[in-house]
Formats: sequence, structure tokens, C-alpha cells
Amino acid sequence: MKVLVTGVGGQLGHDVMNELAARGYEGTGSDLAPAYAGIPDGSAVTSMPYVSLDITDREAVLRTVGEIAPDVIVHCAAWTAVDLAEDADKLDIVRRVNVDGTKNLADAAAVSGAKIVYLSTDYVFDGTGTRPWQPDDRNYAPLNVYGQSKLDGEKAVAGATDRYFIVRIAWVFGRNGKNFIRTMLQIGKNHDTLRIVDDQIGTPTYTLDLSTLLVDMIETQKYGYYHATNAELKETEDGYTAEGTKNGYISWYDFAKEIFRQAALMGYSGYDQDHLKLVPVSTQEYGASKAKRPFNSRLDKRKLEEAGFHALPDWQDALKRFLADIKTEIG
Repeated sequence: MKVLVTGVGGQLGHDVMNELAARGYEGTGSDLAPAYAGIPDGSAVTSMPYVSLDITDREAVLRTVGEIAPDVIVHCAAWTAVDLAEDADKLDIVRRVNVDGTKNLADAAAVSGAKIVYLSTDYVFDGTGTRPWQPDDRNYAPLNVYGQSKLDGEKAVAGATDRYFIVRIAWVFGRNGKNFIRTMLQIGKNHDTLRIVDDQIGTPTYTLDLSTLLVDMIETQKYGYYHATNAELKETEDGYTAEGTKNGYISWYDFAKEIFRQAALMGYSGYDQDHLKLVPVSTQEYGASKAKRPFNSRLDKRKLEEAGFHALPDWQDALKRFLADIKTEIG
């Protein structure tokens, strides 16, 4: 199987390429940079075929897809700077990348007969209520420019072909890029007190686990909309309980608490919980950001197992593996 992966300079694209290599598939990575520009970790992606591609250039996309002739396109590239997307001078580029670029790839997939995987977000919903969003919910109401652009990207994919997997994810973290965990570890070293939002509720997604699922998906024809994050809270062997969580889902405050708890257990330097106080605050108390965030980012993932796919491991296990992986780099 030949697979074209966009956005390999980011967290998910990096891990998808490595998963393809592990299974013996022919993966070609792409991004804007003239050559692979992710972390030089010596993993398979660093030496796999790569093409520089501006997905907003329709002719280049059609030509490149025609030349590579992939069986599948896994579209990980996106504008993801949520607050920056609200700036008036960024509206055009956000739309060109997340909507027009996606349409270019979807149209190219339709012409070539390739399957396409499009990574979307919980931000396509308005974040109200407490009911977990279903993959086939259609009561969309994005709160910000980024969410609207990703929703319009979904529509572009579904309008171009019926051979698609639209996979919504949330709170992403992975080795090849910036994320909430790295931010917490960085600022936790230099502060005695951290104020963390406690009224935005969801579940994290580890790109290493997600990449396994995505490659499982493209081995099938079980097309449609899916939600995929790591599994909700479970009690661990070292005694962590569901205290402070919301029916299995968590807040950013809950996530931060567990990050520092596990970091301390692993011997990360500078994370003595006796000297680092975490204070839960509301979104309003924390302070306004340019882009509105959804309060309810709960994503129902039962459709995955109903379709025969394996659910992702629980988020605490994912966090533990991630922290172990980056310890030499940070700790």
C-alpha cells in the first residue's frame, strides 16, 4: 500500500509515517519545508521519501498526487494556531490551508481513486452541555475561526469522495512538536503556583496511539465519521482515582495534576508537588483569549469498537509512556 502523508513536520504526521514503516507500507511524507524538518530522532520518517508540497497550490497537489499515485492520503497538515487564526490578517491563509488545501487533496484523491483520512476537531461543535458528542452529530456551531475552517474542510472532503475517514480528535500531544504537556513541564520549573482552567472538559489524544488506529483504518473500507481520543479515566496500579474528574472525562486542571504527579514519580527534576501549587480556575477567571474555547469537548468513541477497531489506551497510560519517552530530553 502506498500512502501520502501531509504535515509530517508535525506531531501526528511524524508518527503516522513511522507506523507505516513498521508495517512495511510505502509512505511518502510532505510538508512546506524543502526537506523533512521534524525532530532528527533517527526514526524511519527521517529517511523515508519526502516531497515539498504547498497544499494551497491546486495544480501542484493534483500533479504530485498523480505522480505518487497513492492508495491513501492521510491529511495531517493544518493551520492549528487557534488564537492567531482570529487575526484579521490571518483569515485568508487559515481558510486557504484548512479549507482550500483540504479540498485540493480531496479532489486529487477522488481523481486518483485514493482513500483519504482527514483529521478534524471537537471545535466543529459549540461545546455546550455535558453529553459527549457523537461522530454523526450534525448540530455544528463552531465558536471560532479555526473550528469553522475545520468544519468546512470536513464538508470539502465529504463532498468530493465517499472513500473518506473523517476523524475528530482533541487535546493532542506527541513527540514531534509543542503541546500542553511540554508547556506544563517548562513553566512548572519556574513557578511556585500555576492557575489551570477547570471548566473545559475532554480527553487527551497521544499521536503515537492515534497513528496506530489510523493505519488500522486505512487497511479497511469502513468509511465515515469517527471520534478518536485516548480512553477516559481508569484507576491505575499506583492508586490514582477519579477524584476531580467529570464522569471519566477530565479538565485541563486534572490533566496538569496528573502530568506533575507522574513527572515526580519518574524523577523529573524540579517537580516536587510540595512546592508547586496548582489552582483550578474558570475560563473567565483565567482571562479571555482571542478565540472562544468549547467547554464540552467530550467525544463519544463507541463507534470505533462498533466498527471493529481497537480503542486507544487510557490517557494516563499514554501520558506515562510519553513522559518516559521525553525524559532524557526534558527531565
